[in-house]
Amino acid sequence: MKKNLAWRIGCSGFHYKEWKDVFYPPKLAQRNWFTYYAERFNTLELNVSFYRFPRLGPLQQWYAASPANFLFSIKAPRHITHYKKFNNAEKMLDDFYTVADQGLGDKLGPVLFQLPPQVQYTEERLQLIIKSLRKEYTNVVEFRHQSWWQQPVYDALGKANISFCGNSHPTLQDDVIINTDTVYYRFHGVPDIFRSAYNNTFLEKQAKVIQQSKKVKTAYLYFNNTSGPAAIDNAGWMGKFVSS
Repeated sequence: MKKNLAWRIGCSGFHYKEWKDVFYPPKLAQRNWFTYYAERFNTLELNVSFYRFPRLGPLQQWYAASPANFLFSIKAPRHITHYKKFNNAEKMLDDFYTVADQGLGDKLGPVLFQLPPQVQYTEERLQLIIKSLRKEYTNVVEFRHQSWWQQPVYDALGKANISFCGNSHPTLQDDVIINTDTVYYRFHGVPDIFRSAYNNTFLEKQAKVIQQSKKVKTAYLYFNNTSGPAAIDNAGWMGKFVSS
């Protein structure tokens, strides 16, 4: 694989009871699950922040429990992306960035903003998103409506150094989108979302698209097919493949 490309491969969350006795050893206490995970992967996508606003204490605890070279991605609260849809969200955005920065420090990687599926593309919405995000962070936007998959969107986001999140999802195209030097891709599970495992042929194809790009410096690949062992198996295979 391309030697000057940094691969960050992990899962969307780590605290799943389905992983007990499959990934986590039977006698391993739940309080030690994250440490066990972080010894085997070099990144984690924090989804818990989507459902409730992140608190400084838990973020600092994850920071302290992770290896020096570990990076976190953190997902923005749904109050910003789903309820307010970035409208009049300046204070909430500022608070979110601040707590993520203070809590994760130099282990803060991308900040992910996922839009709901009913939000279709408009130029006004695109510009609102671009204007809202703080440029000093590695921002990523994941859209769930097909109307956003178009070159002008990639270009406008790329000009603002905001990565377009590619994803494998039952209702969307699975292209790897490269519009900045940071690729962010989420594997949600197809055909059964959050559950289906991926075959190695598909994983290899997606990795090679990234590897063949002269633009990409860092690739974040997260497996969200976590309702069972598929995410662990797929992330483990991908990690070995890109390091070979």
